[in-house]
Amino acid sequence: MAIFDECKEAIIQGDIDRARELANQALADKLDLNMVIDAFSEAIRHVGDLFDEGEYFLPELMRSAEAMKAAMAVLTPHLTTGEIETRSLGKVVIGTIEGDIHDIGKTLVASMLAAEGFEVYDLGADVPVATFIEKALEVDAQLICISALLTTTMVGQKKLIEQLVKQNIRDRFKVLLGGAPVSKNWVAEIGADGTAENAISAVKLAKELMVH
Repeated sequence: MAIFDECKEAIIQGDIDRARELANQALADKLDLNMVIDAFSEAIRHVGDLFDEGEYFLPELMRSAEAMKAAMAVLTPHLTTGEIETRSLGKVVIGTIEGDIHDIGKTLVASMLAAEGFEVYDLGADVPVATFIEKALEVDAQLICISALLTTTMVGQKKLIEQLVKQNIRDRFKVLLGGAPVSKNWVAEIGADGTAENAISAVKLAKELMVH
């Protein structure tokens, strides 16, 4: 069907207005929304592959993620609660830690997770540890993604793990760390569940953690 090809093309080209327009057209034509979302999802995965292969760079990836987000914002309210739950790979609470206002990378990871089918609660930047935990408990999240771009704010990631342990709820969540200064050693040192070097790797890791 031509509209499905157009949906894919809009995401691959990173055409935000067109993606939104096609989502609205799909609603007006009473198309099977699951099939429409599948077309959009297939396209965002292809964009991820292009990024991995070095064909696409960060600006293209961000535009495609934003186009996907725009389309999903139109379609999601029209899915039943059951459909949303069935489609959801899991719930993610994501944000940049208190004292840190960098959020480009975090926002991209949030967009890519949402595009791939996670239910994402983006808390923004400069987020206190307590807020991460409160939100994760409130929505019954499986994943907490916490970003720190400054070496001085990385300690907040450690505090989050310590608080989860203290409240005896560490086992309830997988914790992913993000940010330029974050290393595998740091992940091991504070007892987190993983880190990824870019948004595509972050999505792959999140999916793997949901299986285990």
